[in-house]
Amino acid sequence: MIDQFPPTNTLPRMYQEPADTREDDPLAWQADALCAQTDPEAFFPEKGEPTKAAKRICAACPAAAQCLQYAIDNHITHGLWGGVAPKQRRHMDRSAA
Repeated sequence: MIDQFPPTNTLPRMYQEPADTREDDPLAWQADALCAQTDPEAFFPEKGEPTKAAKRICAACPAAAQCLQYAIDNHITHGLWGGVAPKQRRHMDRSAA
């Protein structure tokens, strides 16, 4: 059920990166992202499909701020990143310029 998601860092230790190597990685936040533990299609809906479930996951995600910043910095024009849709991100990107 998409309303329930496992706690972060539930991967077996052998699949987790050591903390000291993650600090140098600009994408290290992805290891803590809840979306990595769910169906990725929820974050890339077809036009008109609901995004409520994905936004709920993003709202509880410890990496949402980094995710959103990554999408804005890289001008990503598709998908839900950090709980924010592309149209909203475009507005945020223009506001920052």
